[in-house]
Amino acid sequence: MYIVGSYAVYLAISLLVTVWVARTLHKNGRVFLVEAFQGNAELADSVNHLLVVGFYLVNLGYVALALRTGAALLTLRDAIELESQKIGWVLLILGAMHFFNIFVFHRMRQRNQAPRIARATELI
Repeated sequence: MYIVGSYAVYLAISLLVTVWVARTLHKNGRVFLVEAFQGNAELADSVNHLLVVGFYLVNLGYVALALRTGAALLTLRDAIELESQKIGWVLLILGAMHFFNIFVFHRMRQRNQAPRIARATELI
């Protein structure tokens, strides 16, 4: 009874959250990427765009795969519980993807700063 409405709510919330997070990461991640790529803004912008595309593909792919359910939604409570579980997984995946990206770029930044630190100590 509640399945079609449940699908609609799940898709709407998942799409809105995905777009919001992607825009936020794209906007605020640029500075971090420019630093990670040693001031190469063109490369940082390119990687930033590619990350957003990959982010959309992975997340929307998961949202599409997780849409199906075999649960019988007989009450509104059943529908809400199913939605919270599905949206919770989407949010966890978004968070995991974000932290993985931050970790990778942090490592890149550390590797890029090592030669600068070595040169600075040589000057001293």
